[in-house]
Amino acid sequence: MLKNHTFLALCALLLCAHRSFAQQQVDVLIRGGSLVDGTGAAPRRADVGVRGDRITFVGDAGASRVTATKTIDATGLVVAPGFIDPHTHTQGDLSSPAPERHGNVAYLMQGVTTVITNNDGGGPIDIGKMLGDWTKNGIGTNAAVYIGQGSVRGAVLGMSAAAPTPAQLDSMRAIVSRAMDQGAIGMSTGLYYAPGSYAPTEEVIALAKVAAAKGGLYDTHMRDESSYTIGLIGAVNEVIRIGREAHMPVHISHIKALGVDVWGQSDTVIALMKHARAAGIDITASQYPYTASGTSVGASLLPRWAEAGGRDSLRARINDPATRVRLVKEMEDNLKRRGGANSLLITATRDTSIHGKRLDAIAKARNTTPIEAAIQIILAGDASVASFNMNERDIENFMKADFVVTGSDGSDGHPRKYGTFPKLFHEYVMQKHILTLPRAVERSSGETAKILGLKDRGVIRTGAFADVIAFDSTTFADRSTYEQPTLLAVGMKYVLVNGVLAVDNGKYTGANAGRALRR
Repeated sequence: MLKNHTFLALCALLLCAHRSFAQQQVDVLIRGGSLVDGTGAAPRRADVGVRGDRITFVGDAGASRVTATKTIDATGLVVAPGFIDPHTHTQGDLSSPAPERHGNVAYLMQGVTTVITNNDGGGPIDIGKMLGDWTKNGIGTNAAVYIGQGSVRGAVLGMSAAAPTPAQLDSMRAIVSRAMDQGAIGMSTGLYYAPGSYAPTEEVIALAKVAAAKGGLYDTHMRDESSYTIGLIGAVNEVIRIGREAHMPVHISHIKALGVDVWGQSDTVIALMKHARAAGIDITASQYPYTASGTSVGASLLPRWAEAGGRDSLRARINDPATRVRLVKEMEDNLKRRGGANSLLITATRDTSIHGKRLDAIAKARNTTPIEAAIQIILAGDASVASFNMNERDIENFMKADFVVTGSDGSDGHPRKYGTFPKLFHEYVMQKHILTLPRAVERSSGETAKILGLKDRGVIRTGAFADVIAFDSTTFADRSTYEQPTLLAVGMKYVLVNGVLAVDNGKYTGANAGRALRR
């Protein structure tokens, strides 16, 4: 009798197991693709199943008898985790009522499923409201934010270059603390830009310590990427010091050697970072694959002292004959650092007559000097520029460093907003073979997620969030140019954000499945 009961129980267990095995059901099954999982591992043939907002299956769907509501044929495609961009200027896009802007289509078509914004020390300081609005209104990609040190200083001191009083420093600390509690992932700085540039290192460290105490990351546009003030090497050393004294991870945004004065210094920068890492300082960097940076005429040519006090003070200094002589001389020096007037291309401006023209051509048309033309542009409201001031050797040198990841620094008027990730794959993986495909994916997803502390994102594995992309590695390419910077990338076939199909066969679906990610 006991034997019969045992036999029947065993049969029941086997039947249940069979039913469970036979009935593995997923919402979306991506079949037949070459899986590059974001860890740096070699490509392998594997299917990926998604249920709800999570990956629930990775393997051979046929052998495992997985069934799906929707099946995507990924034969001939690379299946990878959605890319993560650690440095964007998408705050305005994500907060816009326009569907194509808050949908973040420019990034989705690159395969980017998560963006970070409020970089360069800027952005709103009411982090809770911003994240809450995104949750309420919907966004196309996931998004996380920093609290910007420049915005914090500006909220307390305005455009003053003065040192804060103890009470003012306490006010700045309180803003950082509140922002971290509301969900910021750390603090960003733009120490090249006013008013953040007016803070000495000690002031920055005081605020960084507040973010560090709450588990935050320090992200920086360094004080100098060229030879403007403390120099490229001095700026890297400042970042290392902040990491050491604030006891927190530090991340250099868009690492570069900007201008002929510092070309070739990538070797020294990499050596410094390696030495710091060996000493226990968690220092990393991001990079975009372009020889032109994106900035404004004023930011590229004006000395920071001239901007203290705001636009009225700047105008007064320009109009003062004695001060103007000094100002023009320093602007001429800065223009030399940039590579001359032909290196500055106007990419966004209210003055349509100068859009798409270089500063030397504008000066010639106005029968004046490049500096006088620049001053006129600045007084008329300024203009965005692409500044051609990097060389390919330094770009490739930084690219090969194992602690450098991909980031667009995407801003209006520069092709990197629409083309960073496909350009990396098309040019540096497929054409130049600077990076392998697995490494390019890893530095665009899994490694970035680790740096940012984004749990369960950036990798393809069971249990991770279903941010999944599938692209044709032979056609995945950027189309945006300096003349036409808003052309969408091609070759990205499918993009899932939190399990929802946002790009289907190369077309945006209108989905707003992104989430506001809090620390």
